Amino acid sequence: MESGVTQLRNSVREAYSKAAIHPEEDHPFPVGREFAMSVGYSRELLQAIPTASIDSFAGVSNVSVFATLPAGSTVVDVGCGSGLDSIIAAERVGQDGRVIGIDFSETMLSRANHSLGGGTRKNLLFVRSDAERLPLANASVDRALANGIFNLNPFRDQIITELARVLKPGGCVFGAELVLRAPLGEGETSDASNWFS
Repeated sequence: MESGVTQLRNSVREAYSKAAIHPEEDHPFPVGREFAMSVGYSRELLQAIPTASIDSFAGVSNVSVFATLPAGSTVVDVGCGSGLDSIIAAERVGQDGRVIGIDFSETMLSRANHSLGGGTRKNLLFVRSDAERLPLANASVDRALANGIFNLNPFRDQIITELARVLKPGGCVFGAELVLRAPLGEGETSDASNWFS
């Protein structure tokens, strides 16, 4: 029998993987170009991004747009999904910078890699891993992006610890998350099927 943590992890992975394979279908969260524009990505910016990354976009804000990403910096995009924020970050840091997009869904990463057109980008790499076990050295990144991952991961404290571990001194995290305006109702907070409990 699955524990609540395992059930949550598996249901999130299944839903996001389905959004990567069939973004045009209904999902428990919004996805796609219109949604991306509704959270602040401009039409002009999206015109320069491969459709494969836009169609399955499922973040909660335009974190890669508002983040301070100096040219030449190293950035980790935790929960990169289909790669929209990673691609924008790679453009912003330039060829002397580096972006590592990390996600736990193989199908989302397949879509992200498809956006590279089968080729490679010198400054962008997508890696499969869990957010609470980042495959990065201590003090190895200047900036971290986290676009809507904390509500979806039961290991929130470990993610924060990992982000602190991989950031260089003076580095910072730019994140966005959904926030409840009122407490959940009776019984909702302990239901493992509720991603936001």
